[in-house]
Order: sequence, then structure tokens, then C-alpha cells
Amino acid sequence: MTPATPVTSAASVTMSAALPPPFTATVTTVTVLGCLAYLAAAARLRARGDAWPYGRDALFCSGGAVLVAGVAEPWGSTPPFTAHMLTHLCVGMVAPLLLVLGRPLTLTLRAAPVPVRRGLVTLTRARWAAVPVLPPVAALLDFGGLWLLYRTPLLSVSHHSAWLNAAVHLHILLAGVLFSFGLLALDPVRHRPGMALRAAVLLAAGTAHAVLAKSLYAAGPPGTSFGAADLHLASQVMYYGGDAVELALAAVVACRWYRAEGRALRRARRTDRPAPRGTAAAATRW
Repeated sequence: MTPATPVTSAASVTMSAALPPPFTATVTTVTVLGCLAYLAAAARLRARGDAWPYGRDALFCSGGAVLVAGVAEPWGSTPPFTAHMLTHLCVGMVAPLLLVLGRPLTLTLRAAPVPVRRGLVTLTRARWAAVPVLPPVAALLDFGGLWLLYRTPLLSVSHHSAWLNAAVHLHILLAGVLFSFGLLALDPVRHRPGMALRAAVLLAAGTAHAVLAKSLYAAGPPGTSFGAADLHLASQVMYYGGDAVELALAAVVACRWYRAEGRALRRARRTDRPAPRGTAAAATRW
């Protein structure tokens, strides 16, 4: 008697497919060139006697490495939905955080030629440019997009179209960068949101991410048929990995607030006046 051939769902098969090679190659090339340009700009600053911490170089290049690894999807025999979630974690959360911590906009404003700097200053002061990096808007683009991806048939549909799949990953990356950029507010922007707003948005976003992960533990995305073990492992990667990144975001925000309040207190002591509460939330240096 011939043994029965295992049947694998179409959804599971397409979920294990890699991103389109041209997309992966483009992201890898742009990332490598971006890291080289970053290092060259940092070296130019140091050569003329300006300070630029080497730690920022390491953070930015680490973010680039995580991004390249994420789009390369080197997950081997990892179950399909878990592999997808590892890619989501790398591309949409870890890489954006590390890239933003490198403060590339600040570096560009300090190292680029004058015409480029003027153009960037004009861009950062434009009203329309400030909207996507407002923490509530950035959180909606990022975590709202994840709810749309995982709680509608979009995930199943995207993995039947290689370029739609690539577009989804590009959105995850850009939304993650906007969220980290707007929440941390390390680089100069038109309007720097207050600490209370940033803390509230981070708490709400973390809650939405955790609830989504728990819902995936119970039921997979519509139109897919992953095994229970795969769903459970993927949701745990999303839940605990997301928690780790969100704790890192919270730590950076808290550190900036603490240092800024300390500077405000020292200034107040020098002038023998009480420090106004919350005035340091807009401090820009870290």
C-alpha cells in the first residue's frame, strides 16, 4: 500500500516563499551604500574636529545589518508563519529603532554641503512633513497597518503576489522608521511632541501590538491555514520580541527626559529660580 502524500495548504506554501530577488537586492544595495555614506560623513566630521560618537556609527550600521538579514530571510527550516514573523520583527521594529538611534538626519545636517542642508532644513520645517512623524499618526500607520495585515485577508493575498508582498514589507519598514523617529524625537523636527503624549502613544501602541499577538495565538490571519504550533510560536515571537523593542524605546525616551530635566534643574540653580516642570521635554541633545 502506497503511503499517503502529506497535503500542504497553498497558503503555507506561499508563506515560505522568499521576497522577490530584485527587491532584496535593491534593499541590500541601498542599505550598504547608506551605511558607507553614513561612515564617510561621520569621518568627515571627525576630521574637521567635530565630535560624533562612534556608538552612533555602530547603531546605524547594526540597523542596516538587521535590515539586510531580515529581507534575506535566512530562517532555514523555520515554520512559515514564524519565519514571516521573524522578518517582520527585524524589518519593522529592530532595524528602524537602530537606524533612528544613529541620528542620520542630524549627521546629514552637520556634514552635507550647504545647499543640501538648506533643502533639508526647509523640508523638516514644512507643515506636511511634520504630520507623518507625529506619534499618533506614526503609530496608526505602523500598528494600524499590522492589524490590517493580520486580521484581514491581506496577508494571504500578498503572498500570492511577489511584488505586493514586497510592498507590504516596504510599508512595514517605513512605518517602523516613522514611528521610532517620531517617538524618540532625536533629530530636529518642526514640532517636538511633549513627553506625556509620547508616553501615552507608546503605551497604546504596545498594547495594540500585544493584543494582536495574542489574537494570532488563537486564530491565524484570514485565508491562511497554519498549524497550531506554528501560530503559537509566531505569536510568541511577535509578543516577546515586540515587548523587547518597546522597552528599548521606553528606556531611550525616559533617559532623554531624565537628562533634559537635569539640565533644566542645573540652569535653574545657576539663576536661583525654580525649574518650570516639563520645560526640558523639548530638549534636543542626547
